[in-house]
Parts: sequence; structure tokens; C-alpha cells
Amino acid sequence: MPARSRRDAELLGQIERVHKAHFQVYGARKVWRQLGRENVTVARCTVERLMRKLGLQGVVRGRRCRTTIPDDRAALPGDLVERKFTAERPNQLWVACQ
Repeated sequence: MPARSRRDAELLGQIERVHKAHFQVYGARKVWRQLGRENVTVARCTVERLMRKLGLQGVVRGRRCRTTIPDDRAALPGDLVERKFTAERPNQLWVACQ
């Protein structure tokens, strides 16, 4: 078994333990910092990779900003080129909005 696989197997348990101990709200950065406080030397990118492998995520605060709400009843523009977007020669096909 390669050294990286052995190290990953050790770290998976520790990462999962830290994540669960903090109510599953810690993301990779906080898990990495907590492991550092426990004198476990590991790179942050390794913690990120292993958390992805375990399917663990931290809580994301705030709401997603939604600036535009489409109107489903609005009329769509007509298909003037019949979905043919390739031209055989220059200046053959022009699409413009009215």
C-alpha cells in the first residue's frame, strides 16, 4: 500500500471525527486549523481533497443573491434563423434583435 494511501486512511478518521465533533458545520479550513491545534501536520489542500472524498461540507452562511426573476409567461423572440447558426461563407448569416 502506498504511503499516501496509508496517510489518507489515518486522516480520514480524524477529519470525520473533527467534523462531527463540531456539529458538522466546519468546512475544510476550520477542520485543517483544528487538526493543527491537535498537532496533526497536514496540508489544507489534503483536508479539502479528503473532505470531498467523504462527501463532507461545511455550512455556507447567507442567502444566494437573486437579481432577476424570469417571467415564464413572457413571449420569447422568434427563431429567425431556424436554429441554423453556421454559415458557409462570410456575411451570409446575421442575427439581430429588434
